[in-house]
Amino acid sequence: MNNQFELSKKSQDFLENLRAYLFWSGKNADEVEDIVKELETHLSEAEKNGKSVEKIIGQSPKEYMEMISNEMTVDYRTWFQYICIIIFGSFSFTIFLDLAEGNLSYSILEIVGHIVIVAVFIATLFPGAKYISTGQHFIKKQGIVIAGIAVLPMVLFVGLIYLNQVIETPVIHFGSARSLAVGIITALFIIGISIWAKSWILIVIIGMFTLPNYFLHITSLQYETQLTLSTIISFGGIGIYFWILSKLEKSK
Repeated sequence: MNNQFELSKKSQDFLENLRAYLFWSGKNADEVEDIVKELETHLSEAEKNGKSVEKIIGQSPKEYMEMISNEMTVDYRTWFQYICIIIFGSFSFTIFLDLAEGNLSYSILEIVGHIVIVAVFIATLFPGAKYISTGQHFIKKQGIVIAGIAVLPMVLFVGLIYLNQVIETPVIHFGSARSLAVGIITALFIIGISIWAKSWILIVIIGMFTLPNYFLHITSLQYETQLTLSTIISFGGIGIYFWILSKLEKSK
């Protein structure tokens, strides 16, 4: 029998939290897995001998996680790749949404503001995810942190839209040919990332946000009706997709 199935739920939860904590600390994924597997063996042997989790990790899981993290080096190369993926991925959403309405055109303020907002998101995502992964906080506190990480960039994007209306900066117009080229390159990027991640999530989310908006845009429906239907279809479709994923996961 696999060691993981012999562990108590408390030990399994700690290993999952440790894996997440080290990941969000920028450690190499292979090294993280090696450490988690080694600790899994120690915990399994300890529990077989009637010892508690605390006998291995001490009374403070957070301090134990920090100790292991401090002994490991940061994988800067891999995390630079992740950060680039987040930046270009966020631009992909904007590009596809705008392509559904016509040719691309962006002001300098929009481009710079978008980069700044993504930087702020990354700066809050990493420490926030580490905070949650320690597993020592109430669900209410974790929910507040998650909500803060999700809502902050939305608020900033709304602010950017307002600033772009009141502050004039040079606008870059791509035209039909260049807009099409940018769309193709972006699509190839999304497909490549999805193949690398072995997941359809990114493609499904982008499709759910852009396709309903595009098809409704070419109808004779009023703008308010289009916006309402697009929102319902997009979030409803994404919700159904994640529901199907959860059902498939449980059936394994």
